[in-house]
Amino acid sequence: MNRNKTLELTNDYIFKRVFSKKGNEDILKDLLESILEIKIKKIEVVEEVEIQKVHEEDKLGTMDLKATLDKNTTVDIELQVKDCHNIIKRSLFYAAGLYHTGLKSGGDYKENNKVITINILFFNVYKWEKYHSIGKFKEIELNEVMTEEIEMHVIELPKFLKTKRGGSKKLRQWLDFIANKRKEEVKMAVKENEKIAKAQKEYEYLTGDAAVQRLAFLRDKWQSDHNSDIAWNRREAKEEEKLKIAKNLLKEKVSIETIIKVTGLSEEEIEKLTKEI
Repeated sequence: MNRNKTLELTNDYIFKRVFSKKGNEDILKDLLESILEIKIKKIEVVEEVEIQKVHEEDKLGTMDLKATLDKNTTVDIELQVKDCHNIIKRSLFYAAGLYHTGLKSGGDYKENNKVITINILFFNVYKWEKYHSIGKFKEIELNEVMTEEIEMHVIELPKFLKTKRGGSKKLRQWLDFIANKRKEEVKMAVKENEKIAKAQKEYEYLTGDAAVQRLAFLRDKWQSDHNSDIAWNRREAKEEEKLKIAKNLLKEKVSIETIIKVTGLSEEEIEKLTKEI
């Protein structure tokens, strides 16, 4: 990452600092009201992402933004730029974990908070065209909601950016602000919504702060290193599989030319395996 490059709001550290900072509850409230289409009386961020709590040696891998709405609903918000092909299962895992841990030992199930997960994605996961999908437990045949206790929202920004339809005007303004792709729409959103204007000022302050820039750089570095490790492990596993197949084929007296075609290994690698066998 180029440290002189202006960080986008899509950097998850910047995103969570803007929306979790004490004093910015009204920003988060406005965003959530636009997504959930409800009125929120009171909002409380479960854990503020503070500069002094994040250190260079930390992996910076777990910084979900969690909030409690009106003391009876727990919300987990996550913004994802890269597709790791596990977002739905991971969201379900988070939802189940939040619901499970929300009940105090010996408590009545009635006291448990409703859990909502919100995933704002820079990639698509569903085949349908609508960009804001809402999932609940339903009775299949009757198409009736069985419980409101767990709810999952998936917002696919590539679909949103292709259209100006769907959702409320306020939601579209927030998503344009977060995506920061359609400059004129962003300017209009800042002009028309005072909460988005406040978020814009907070963003500008954060991206101009050296300490936050450094932490955001570390977060990006960790993500790049993490993705690189995953790719390396996959390559290693693939090579191991090729070697295993080649050994089995050699034991079956298959010709070296055929093994080369099947596995993609070089003649030298196969000859080395022959000596090992």
